[in-house]
Amino acid sequence: KVFTKTKAEGTVTPFQAVATALASTVGVGNIAGVSTAITIGGPGALFWLIVSGLLGMGTKFAEIVLAITYRERDDTGTYRGGAMYILKNGLKAPWLGGLFALLTALAAFGIGNMVQANSVAESVKASFGIDPRVSGALIVVLTGVVILGGITRIADVTQFLVPFMCLSYLLGAGVILVTHADRLPAVVETVLASAFTGHAAVGGFAGAGVMQALRFGVARGLFSNEAGLGSAPMVHATARTDHPVRQGLYGIFEVFVDTILVCASTGLVVLVTGEWSNGLTGAALAAKAFETGLPGVWGDIVVTTGILTFAFSTLLGWSFYGETAIAYLLGTRVILPYRLLWLVAAYLGATGSLHVVWDVADTLNGLMALPNLVALLLLSPVVARSLRDFAENEAARR
Repeated sequence: KVFTKTKAEGTVTPFQAVATALASTVGVGNIAGVSTAITIGGPGALFWLIVSGLLGMGTKFAEIVLAITYRERDDTGTYRGGAMYILKNGLKAPWLGGLFALLTALAAFGIGNMVQANSVAESVKASFGIDPRVSGALIVVLTGVVILGGITRIADVTQFLVPFMCLSYLLGAGVILVTHADRLPAVVETVLASAFTGHAAVGGFAGAGVMQALRFGVARGLFSNEAGLGSAPMVHATARTDHPVRQGLYGIFEVFVDTILVCASTGLVVLVTGEWSNGLTGAALAAKAFETGLPGVWGDIVVTTGILTFAFSTLLGWSFYGETAIAYLLGTRVILPYRLLWLVAAYLGATGSLHVVWDVADTLNGLMALPNLVALLLLSPVVARSLRDFAENEAARR
């Protein structure tokens, strides 16, 4: 009953909110990031990645509960929430909310825009030989058609796109894991052993200690599911729900899909096919693993489709995060100019080199998490009270 539909106030349905949040979290990091974590930290990194996902479920739940509790409705009728509103209305620290909003508005152009557009352009060029200028123009058109319609149109698209992209990717990975089921016990044993003892050098793998496995597993996990970053609560705050906890439960599901299903599937495919120690890294390693597991063109199709849909959906979701942040700072009058600037940045990302953008984006993301985590810590009693209230209401209904 906790997931039943409700006619409570909000802008989009609860499922549309979680679909849009998943559109942002399930990105290139689920493919390239997981592969990189394993090539640097060893098989044990996959264990710590999953652990970070389990812990992230609680963090994401708390973020969303607070986002619903302290959300506002702007002059366009759209519900707005997230860490900036939590800091302003919950901690009575609007200056800290403004700092978070500024960091979000800037970070969105990096990790949520240019990096994703570049991944799409590079993938299309490698697979089909299409010039990045052409693919960049196509990205701008497709993205513009969606984001210029605001959160309702973004949600209308993501509620269909996200299930398709996740299920198709998991289906491809599932086929490989079933056909290599005899190797799974040994892989699981290796993952557990490497997580606590490290892993010696083998093939193209240079070897890694426990701290490397822990560091890169947790880092890639948090980078993927964004728990604690303060991003996803911005879209969850738009959901029509009768209680903050009800939407918070969708946040737990969101992290489960992103980390426990999609990220873990990538890691297991890379390991069971034996390609993890061949010297490749990132998306190239994932592509090679899927090609090995699904002979012919199918493996390449799964990875290419995954990169294209994951990156495009992230472009859509993060556009709303950036829009929410800039609206908090400067008001709703700047929303349209921000959306147009978003499209310009997407084209530049598709056609340019992004080494510096990656570094800056990672730094801004880390800085975003600081004020958000402060709010979660200081307002944890509010989350606890909300959870007790929800439990009492549900008990009374029975």
